[in-house]
Amino acid sequence: MARRIDPALIPEDPDLSFERALWKEGLLNVAGVDEAGRGCLAGPVMAAAVILPREEEQLALFSAVRDSKQLTRSAREREQKIIEKNCLAWGIGSASNLEIDLYGIVPATRLAANRALGNLGLAPDHLLVDYLVLPDNPLPQTRLVKGDARSLSIAAASILAKTHRDALMITLAHSYPAYDLGKHKGYGTAAHREIIRNIGPSPLHRLSFAPLRSE
Repeated sequence: MARRIDPALIPEDPDLSFERALWKEGLLNVAGVDEAGRGCLAGPVMAAAVILPREEEQLALFSAVRDSKQLTRSAREREQKIIEKNCLAWGIGSASNLEIDLYGIVPATRLAANRALGNLGLAPDHLLVDYLVLPDNPLPQTRLVKGDARSLSIAAASILAKTHRDALMITLAHSYPAYDLGKHKGYGTAAHREIIRNIGPSPLHRLSFAPLRSE
């Protein structure tokens, strides 16, 4: 599948086009899946899975859900509460920096996604996945380029993956105060790279990632 998509195919806001088509086929528990932290230098990659309700009154509660990258921190945290309270099911999964170094980032991301699905508490009938494919998962899947901008379920998952990962990195920052993890959340900012150059990596860093491979 190509990584690019015609911009005309991306709605102004994520919608339920894919979900409604699947609901009409009798696939009622449609899980959106997305990840956060895939490109970071430190910390885990985290994934979330979300199954939205089908009732219009309930769906109206998710009208402000967007791709997490389009929202401010306060907006993400507000929507996180709405999603977790009103969706049919949600689950979080992660793969550690050690697993990333051992297996590679793509297999580790798939591992986190499958763990999130295992934590749903409700069996999905179909998966809507933001580009990533899960070959070891037997469930039918629709792989969407720019899925977090096109599918409301995936956008909801992107918010939960991001907010849960950010919260974890803020907690981990207390154990490694010299690295300012609570500020950059492990992303490769200039300040973060400078810290690595000055004091080296922490036990949370991904040693298989550049520039750590050459440090």
